[in-house]
Amino acid sequence: MNHRKITTREEELAKEIVDAAYLVHKQLGPGLLEKIYEVCFCHELSKKGIHTRRQVPVPILYDGITFDEGLRLDVLVEDLIVCELKAVENANPVWKAQIISHLRLTGKRLGFLINFNVSLIKEGIQRIII
Repeated sequence: MNHRKITTREEELAKEIVDAAYLVHKQLGPGLLEKIYEVCFCHELSKKGIHTRRQVPVPILYDGITFDEGLRLDVLVEDLIVCELKAVENANPVWKAQIISHLRLTGKRLGFLINFNVSLIKEGIQRIII
């Protein structure tokens, strides 16, 4: 397991990610489709000069073979932080396992699980470090 500390840059980006989620939630509120939050979230980050990629394909290496079977990251921020976005009423514990798997598969350390379908966005943000 990789035990390096989270860098200053990752911490700076983490703050901007949380701020962007707050801004989007404040403007749109809960109840919309995930892809709407995704595009607005990325727009907020881009306004700050932060590069994002949406729906990033992740190949799976298994038994010495690479499979391209449709695994996608919702948002990859500055090629450092994985953001999994949701817009659902009830949280599912498997989502945390999902983002941990995404972090392991990509070699990233820091990720966010953000559910926009909550009354208060602070209840919908989970920071995950592996």
